[in-house]
Amino acid sequence: MKAPLTLVTLGLLLLSITIQGKVYNQCSLARTLQRLGLAGFQGITLANWVCLAKWESHFNTNTTRFNPEDYSTSYGIFQINSRFWCNDGKTPGSKNLCRISCKALLKNNIRPAVLCAKRIMKDPQGIYSWARWIKHCENKNLKEYIQGCDL
Repeated sequence: MKAPLTLVTLGLLLLSITIQGKVYNQCSLARTLQRLGLAGFQGITLANWVCLAKWESHFNTNTTRFNPEDYSTSYGIFQINSRFWCNDGKTPGSKNLCRISCKALLKNNIRPAVLCAKRIMKDPQGIYSWARWIKHCENKNLKEYIQGCDL
């Protein structure tokens, strides 16, 4: 009897890990973003990307934030919005400019979020699409976001 119970418990544990997403620390995120080509992309430093992720999601891939003003939701580590960038199947008039499901932005693998962030950077607003980056990162000394990360 113990073996099936153990397998069920293990299955539930794995399911809860999948649902919770991944919470990075700043150095593991910095290394991942560097590996995925965000360091210096469109002239934006790696420290800016790490700062952006800290203030948008606290490094949590499973973060969502509903906006009651336009009924959109922001998803994932970069809080990519369903009004313009991804499709969640419930935001009225979603443009889905990244051609991606919003659910894909909530996974442990942040490659889809990085690809969408690169697409956002090609938009005229670029990095200014993120209000929390403007408030917390723009024109600030961001060395602390990658300090000691051995990049």
